[in-house]
Parts: sequence; C-alpha cells; structure tokens
Amino acid sequence: MKLQLNGIIPPVVTPLKSSKELDIKGLENLIEHLISGGVHGLFMLGTTGEATSISYELRKDLIKRTSELVNHRIPVVVGITDTSLEGSLEIAEYSAEMGLDGVVIAPPYYLPISQEEMREYLEVIVPRLSLPFLMYDMPGCTKIHMSVGTISRAKELGAIGVKDSSGDINYLYSLIQEFKDSPDFSVIAGTELFLPETILHGGHGAVAGGANLFPKLFVDLYNASLERDFDQIAILRDKMILINDLIYNVGKSSSKYIKGIKCGLAAMGICNEYVAWPIRQYGKEDRLIIEKNIRKLIEIIN
Repeated sequence: MKLQLNGIIPPVVTPLKSSKELDIKGLENLIEHLISGGVHGLFMLGTTGEATSISYELRKDLIKRTSELVNHRIPVVVGITDTSLEGSLEIAEYSAEMGLDGVVIAPPYYLPISQEEMREYLEVIVPRLSLPFLMYDMPGCTKIHMSVGTISRAKELGAIGVKDSSGDINYLYSLIQEFKDSPDFSVIAGTELFLPETILHGGHGAVAGGANLFPKLFVDLYNASLERDFDQIAILRDKMILINDLIYNVGKSSSKYIKGIKCGLAAMGICNEYVAWPIRQYGKEDRLIIEKNIRKLIEIIN
C-alpha cells in the first residue's frame, strides 16, 4: 500500500447536471484534460469538489466512475471528511472497494474540537482504514488549525503526508522543517500561490484548484521550481496570478472561487457549470465576464 504523493494534484471539481446527477461526459472530459496536462494525481471530493454538499449516493457514483475513467494511470485520493466517524469510514471503505489509492482526512467539521480530541479521533479511525491516508488542514472550514504536534501524531499512526490549506506560509514552512528528515512524508501546499516557495523550501507539491482549468501551467511551474529556474518561475507565477484575478474574483459572493472554476470549465466546453446547493452558479452578467476572461487566459497561457 505504499503511496507517495508529489507534484500537482488538482482538487477536482465534481461535474454535475443537477443536485442528484453527475455530468458523466463532463467528468470524462475533465479527467482526460487533467491527465493530458501532466498532473501527478487527482484529489476527489475535496472542498473544491463540493463533497460536503452532495449525497453519499452521488459521492459513491463519482468514486466509481473516476476509478473506471482513470484506470490506475495516476494516483487518485478521496476526501472522506464528514461530521461523523462512521460516515467517513463508509466513504473510505467504498473508495478501497473501487480500487482507488488513498484517502484524505480533515477534522470533522461543524462542532469545534481540541487538538487532543483530533489526535484521539485519528487513533480511532486510522486502524479501520484499508488505504493510505493524507492529512488535510483546512481551519477555515473545520474550526481547528491542526498543530504540528497533531500532524506528527498522524505521521506516527501512518499518515503519508499533509495538505496545508491554512494560508499561513510560516506554518507551511514549519511543517517542511519538522518533516525534512522524512522524505516519504509529503508536505503539500493547498494554497496554490505558495507552490514555488513550497518546492524551493523542500516541500513536495500543491493541490491547486486552478489546475482544473490550466493543468500544464501548474505542472510547468512545479518543474521550474524543482529546477530552480527563477526566470521561468517569475513568468509562470504571473500567469498563475492572472487566474486568481480573472476567475476567482468575479462577483461579490464568498463562493466565487468554486463557481468561478466551474463556470470557466463550462466556458472551455469541458463540463457543466452547475454547483450544488447552497451555492448558486453565476447569473448572465458574471458568466459573460468569466467567458471573456477565459478567452483572454487561453491566449496568454497557451
């Protein structure tokens, strides 16, 4: 069950036709778009994948179809975070049955918990997992910013790495420093703008939402960072920042990141833009802005 994660691992959006139906053709298009772009793995049912907004039935359908479409060409990990232990285990067990490669654990959301409770939770859930697991620090959604000590305990229990989406670069550096003598333990940035710094300081990759749209750009930036090609890093980072400016920041809604990516993918003809409740897709005016911005980005990036 050895699995080591590095490189660009997009948090894949979940293409939907409705709140009850996957966009199957869109999922196929998206997976092929990502693999042809050179990504090193896929992260299904994360925050960008709207996991907590869709039913267990739909999550399982996504897992099954992703397994069939990817067919072991690259590693696939699945977010199992839920409000209940048994809910998380149900998705973990199904992911193993479908032949996927690993699961991703964030703290149970809604109720605030302590570092000690999180460590005790890991001591209970980990022995019941049949796949390798990656930790996921997402304090903006889970009410707990896991300490380096908690991540260290997860490593002792068998964690293969951590995805840091805290947005705190000093914390990211502290993780890299803590685990620098453990090359099999991956420290992965969840804030895509930190990709070059992550690699240059000894980290292993990024779970980059923008890679849904332009996977090759992020793969090229990862490779330039590995090679310490600072001129190329500067050029590619400027392009990456344009995605942030032109896609993630359209409109006033706090959900503009997720629906911006989905609307962008729809503008590229890859998948449907439907987003799960309670988020709503863009109205006509903002959709036209995204479509115009996507055309601009295609010209600049490609």
